[in-house]
Amino acid sequence: MQLRQEQTGDWWEVEALFDLCFAPGREALSSYRLRDGVPPVAELCLVAPSIDNVLGGIGGAIRFWPIRVGGAEALLLGPVAVHPTRQGEGLGALLIQAGLEKAASLGWSRVLLVGDAPYYSRFGFAKADGVEMPPPTNPERVLIHALTDGAWDGVRGPVTAAA
Repeated sequence: MQLRQEQTGDWWEVEALFDLCFAPGREALSSYRLRDGVPPVAELCLVAPSIDNVLGGIGGAIRFWPIRVGGAEALLLGPVAVHPTRQGEGLGALLIQAGLEKAASLGWSRVLLVGDAPYYSRFGFAKADGVEMPPPTNPERVLIHALTDGAWDGVRGPVTAAA
């Protein structure tokens, strides 16, 4: 499986994939308020081209967005999605791991996401204490990962959009 950086021409296909994989109204979630008017970190937006191109060319995708947590810079991971016909192949794990490795290589030190701890814990994510996502986010689903040792030490407070 090969990954590549998302290109401008991929936007509609990636959005269609997210629409397919997530419930209607996904853009009403509080994490989307953090993305409004803020471009994603282009180098970290990855796609997995479809092997046979039958799926319209995109088998999976991940995006990362700049945010602030109590004033400290961080990344918001998500969305990440894999086309239903490609699920179970390890493509989601590949997208996440590649994205985290690339983020570290670019000098990012903190990543936050809203998701299921049992799934994301295998990538090093753990429940965030003292990190306040905008409501109505369930605090049990706010997870953090340090790309460098101690990156989350002392980082607390509200999660806000990057300027």
